[in-house]
Amino acid sequence: MKKEVVVSLGGSLIIPDKVNTSLLLKFRQIVNKHKNNYKFVIVCGGGSIARKYINALREVGISEYLQSLIGISSTRLNARFMSYFFNKNPYTGIPHSIKQVQEMLEKQGIVFCGGLRYAPNQTSDSTAAEIAKHLKCPFINLTNVKGLYTKNPKEFKDAKFIPKISWRDFYKRASAIKYKPGQHFVLDQNASKIIMKHKIKTYILGQDFKHLDNLLSEKKFAGTVIEG
Repeated sequence: MKKEVVVSLGGSLIIPDKVNTSLLLKFRQIVNKHKNNYKFVIVCGGGSIARKYINALREVGISEYLQSLIGISSTRLNARFMSYFFNKNPYTGIPHSIKQVQEMLEKQGIVFCGGLRYAPNQTSDSTAAEIAKHLKCPFINLTNVKGLYTKNPKEFKDAKFIPKISWRDFYKRASAIKYKPGQHFVLDQNASKIIMKHKIKTYILGQDFKHLDNLLSEKKFAGTVIEG
């Protein structure tokens, strides 16, 4: 019987500025390699497209609610793109509810989605955590840094890598940051609360997808594990 796993594919990996085709080809290769053993729900982030739209609305004083809605639309666009990138049937569309996700997962084995619905103070990470809670399965978050650090490694050279952290300590780190639409942290505050409350084993991995391959193969990998 196939194992289920939820993968949050950061928008910064899909489209940092332009579409990262070479990286996405590696991702596709690894997902297809493991599709006989796993069913995948791949939740896509908004990336640079979402941030550009959100920043434009913020500049002219449009509400955070509408900023969030354009962010959700951007994640859905990226999800549709990724489904085409995997050569999926375009007529099946992109699910907009957990029920649709589950129905499509049973039929297809690989499902792409973006944000499912609006809720305050959350990103597509929360969608991924909610789906993992519903499916009672692990959650893998793919981002543009190799895992969790004491601070942003792109800004601070003295940032230290954290290979393992408890759900509660991770939640404390995430909740110390004030939420804003389009934010850039390895997991949003609401997602960290969901994984803590429901004890969802979570992995944060970077864009060297050999570590995703190793994790799915139950081999040694580099990344952060959140549990316990």
